[in-house]
Amino acid sequence: MDLSAGLPVLLLLLLWSLALQARSQRSHSLYYLFMGASETELGLPLFEAMGYVDDQLFVSYNHESRRAEPRAPWILDQTSSQLWLQLSQSLKGWDHMFIVDFWNIMDNYNHSKVTKLGVMSESHILQVILGCEEHEDNSTSAIWKYGYDGQDHLEFCPKTLDWRAAEPGAWATKVEWEEHKVRARQNKDYLERDCPEQLKQFLELGRGLLRQQVPPLVKVTHHWAPAGTSLRCQALNFFPQNITMKWLKDNQPLDAKDVNPEDVLPNGDGTYQAQMTLAVAPGDETRFTCRVEHPGLDHPLTATWEPLPSRAMIIGAISGITVCVFFFVGILFLILRKRKASEETMGDYVLAECE
Repeated sequence: MDLSAGLPVLLLLLLWSLALQARSQRSHSLYYLFMGASETELGLPLFEAMGYVDDQLFVSYNHESRRAEPRAPWILDQTSSQLWLQLSQSLKGWDHMFIVDFWNIMDNYNHSKVTKLGVMSESHILQVILGCEEHEDNSTSAIWKYGYDGQDHLEFCPKTLDWRAAEPGAWATKVEWEEHKVRARQNKDYLERDCPEQLKQFLELGRGLLRQQVPPLVKVTHHWAPAGTSLRCQALNFFPQNITMKWLKDNQPLDAKDVNPEDVLPNGDGTYQAQMTLAVAPGDETRFTCRVEHPGLDHPLTATWEPLPSRAMIIGAISGITVCVFFFVGILFLILRKRKASEETMGDYVLAECE
């Protein structure tokens, strides 16, 4: 399977959106995203990890440096603490585990074969998402999921200590991993005990910063294509990630089936952006309003598309300005001409000397 450099980013965003969907505004989460490629010559890492608390990136790690790097202000002065030391050791352990699991999965797919030159003929990608969430009622939930070459692969079930295969090709790996009872219990302990405890510690460190709310900037733009006309509502630079966007027609909500689902993506600076698109009939654009609700807003925000002035109006305005310019230029020319004539007359006049 040949993979472009942009594909891993898209897959990572897909896993990320899956982990965050339907998260309550008052819940808190700690998630780690792992990604690696079998062929590093393509410019992709063998292993890379990113950690998020309440949707905010706070730590990163890669196999080449084997170092955890702080990515949030509230964690910067904790790099010598016991908590940071434990986190760094966990990431190094996950680095080793990830690579072993990667080769195990490729072996079960017969994807680890090499050519006569000793180079793998294909590149493959493994992704993992694991973490926990604390809900409003103090209950917790967790996830530990593998994706292989862009498809769901295996998911760990803490209650039953087994793995759920998402496709037939994952069955061989499922059987092998379920033989390791010790690892299964360790996974369960991390998801149900260690992860929630770590989340509470991080929330305490980032108290205030993690709870700040940045309202979105909202705008509606108009787009034309051979397939038809559409309006696009964009919400920009907001935090936290939770947002609700709706289209109204004549101030009445539209059915969900008439609207493209909103896409919420991280900006990379801790804030998010979202957009949704609506197909409209030409001439009806001004009947639609985008309504946005967000924790950072005191009340819902609405935005509509404001059409630019028509071509006729623009031409008329330009013509009017042109006429005015010529009019004032003409007046100025007459004033200057009269002033010059006056100066020439004054040149022949000599004042009488006083006796």
